[in-house]
Amino acid sequence: MILPLLAIGAIGGLFSGLFGVGGGFIMVPLMMAWLRFDQRRASATSLLAIIAPASLSAALYGVNGEIDVLAAAIIAVGAIAGTPLGAFVLRRISLVWLKWLFIAALVATALRLVLVAPERDGALDYNVVTVLGLIALGVLMGIIAGLLGVGGGVIAVPVLIALFGMGDLLAKGTSLLAMIPGAMAGTVANLRGGLVEWRHAVPMGLAAAAMSLVGVWLAFLIPAQISAWLFAALLVGVIVQMAMRPVPPRDGPAR
Repeated sequence: MILPLLAIGAIGGLFSGLFGVGGGFIMVPLMMAWLRFDQRRASATSLLAIIAPASLSAALYGVNGEIDVLAAAIIAVGAIAGTPLGAFVLRRISLVWLKWLFIAALVATALRLVLVAPERDGALDYNVVTVLGLIALGVLMGIIAGLLGVGGGVIAVPVLIALFGMGDLLAKGTSLLAMIPGAMAGTVANLRGGLVEWRHAVPMGLAAAAMSLVGVWLAFLIPAQISAWLFAALLVGVIVQMAMRPVPPRDGPAR
């Protein structure tokens, strides 16, 4: 059991550092495929596991000057409010609906990456509309985190680049910092609901944190456009895998 857990964590951590996401978008389907988790428990366990790689990756982006701390704080305020709502829905929503919501979020992200060429440079211009938009993004990010077990970076990074004009590295670092409070809030709610397999989450989180170092190094090495296409290709693979996987007729215990 330990080797699949470490492998899942390592893959998730690599993509966390490389793409500025929590890594849950790849860890959730892998837990479902390799560990036979239902999506509800995979999502809740993933949300705990992504805290370590997100924290380490954010620190590395910050050391290199690629975090907008104010923007991250504003987003985090909305995420803290949105994540418990997502976790609440997670305990009640149909697994069929949950599967297709997850797929829809990945499709939207892949399309954005293909259609909008990211830039390496770019900073945020602050005004009232910007602040309100960041709060709304945080709420959406938090709901997705609590509901789908991802950090919300798969939504936040494309939005920060396409709508707020951030450079791709700045968007990744800001997204990672912003998702941490929401992931913690959602994990607390999921622990209370008995959905978190923490014995699985801990080794996955440690492996993910270690591999996030490699991911951040690659993020600064790979050109922005190539990074975007790699991200989109990865998402397409995840989408196909999840679309083809049948949903079990009832929730079963994680094995």
